[in-house]
Amino acid sequence: MLASDDEILREAQAWAEAGQMFALATVIETWGSAPRPAGSHLIINRDGRFLGSVSGGCVEAEVITEAAEVIEHGAPRLLEFGVADEMAWQAGLSCGGRIKVYIERVS
Repeated sequence: MLASDDEILREAQAWAEAGQMFALATVIETWGSAPRPAGSHLIINRDGRFLGSVSGGCVEAEVITEAAEVIEHGAPRLLEFGVADEMAWQAGLSCGGRIKVYIERVS
C-alpha cells in the first residue's frame, strides 16, 4: 500500500524538525497514461530511506539515485520519463505516458 500524501508530508516535517537533510521529489506534470498524478511525492533522506511514490515503482530507483546527488550538492533537478525516452525504458516506465519529476533539497 502506498503512503498517503498526509503521511508523506508528516514524515517530511518530522525529518525537518529532527534536522535531517532530505530530498523531496514531486510529480509536476503528466501526459497520457501516467502511473501517479501530478502532485505525488517521494521523500528520500541521506541514508536512502524513502517514503511515497512518483511512479508506482516504475522509476523510483532512478529518482532515488538522482535525489542523493541533490542532497549532496544542493542543485535541484528536473527529470522527465516517457515511453520514447531510453532512460524511461531502462527505468521501467513503459505505460505509454510521460512524467516530469522535480527534485529539491530540504534542509
